[in-house]
Amino acid sequence: MAKIYTEKDADLKVLKNKTIAIVGYGNQGHAQGANLKDSGLNVIAADLKGSAAWKRAEKDGLKVMTVADAAKEADFIQILLPDELQPRIYRAEIEPYLEEGNVLGFSHGFNIHFNQIIPPENVDVVMVAPKAPGDLVRRTYQEGIGVPCLVAVKQDFSGKALDVGLAYAKGIGGTRAGVLETTFDEETETDLFGEQVDLCGGVTAMIKAAFETLVEAGYQPEIAYFEACHELKLIVDLIQEGGFMRMWNNVSNTAEYGGLTRGDRIINQESREAMWEILEEIQSGEFAREWILESQAGLPVKKALEKREAEHLIEQVGAELRAMMPWLQKK
Repeated sequence: MAKIYTEKDADLKVLKNKTIAIVGYGNQGHAQGANLKDSGLNVIAADLKGSAAWKRAEKDGLKVMTVADAAKEADFIQILLPDELQPRIYRAEIEPYLEEGNVLGFSHGFNIHFNQIIPPENVDVVMVAPKAPGDLVRRTYQEGIGVPCLVAVKQDFSGKALDVGLAYAKGIGGTRAGVLETTFDEETETDLFGEQVDLCGGVTAMIKAAFETLVEAGYQPEIAYFEACHELKLIVDLIQEGGFMRMWNNVSNTAEYGGLTRGDRIINQESREAMWEILEEIQSGEFAREWILESQAGLPVKKALEKREAEHLIEQVGAELRAMMPWLQKK
């Protein structure tokens, strides 16, 4: 079982005399930076000069500068750039300015685990990974609660890297909810697996397959959309709030019986074998090599697949139906 840290296990004083640089003021960057600032810590932000992220950091009251200047000034450098951008920017604008005793921080372990970033031996390397998107990290902090986080130490030069990571987690509100200890290896491999097998890849493939089956059987695409896609959120919300049993207890007896007796015919032994294959590709580094080459080539496969996804009938029908439900539109 994972070790879980709470408020009493972390001390913000560990970071009181440090300057923390948030490199990449995007989805996670804006939330972590603003939360750290509100926790009374010395925070600076780094992004492209004149970008929307730069202006947002200024609006949030943070001192903003280039990545290189932030790396020169900071003691703790939290790298929150997209995975594919991190190695190049690290080598050009962070690594040359690292000093003994600095802390390199991440919220995802991909580039450390797959050796795209190889830090010097005289710095701490930690990870604090909130298990929620940035907007929720920020909102829950402002509400006096927080979201659970993961913490990991890859390199403990100072002998206090875990204390530093826990202090950072406290600064963004994570210890209010609980911080689970993990490793860079475990976080990276499970994160990629979840994204590919169910959270992003598996669920969208299942939705499209169910939609296509109903349409090919002669049912109206609009009705198929509601049954195969729209209602999924209602089910996922119930599971997130209280587990499988909350969901089963809130659907009809017919739905429960049908689901319990037929679900294993969809996610069957062949499906499980495919999951193991995907996990092995992640563990061996095969997926990482594929993604790194794809990024270096300018993302041609990703762009082609996005185009195909956007042209799918379910996207066309869904857009029309969502226009009938203005409450779904985010501001």
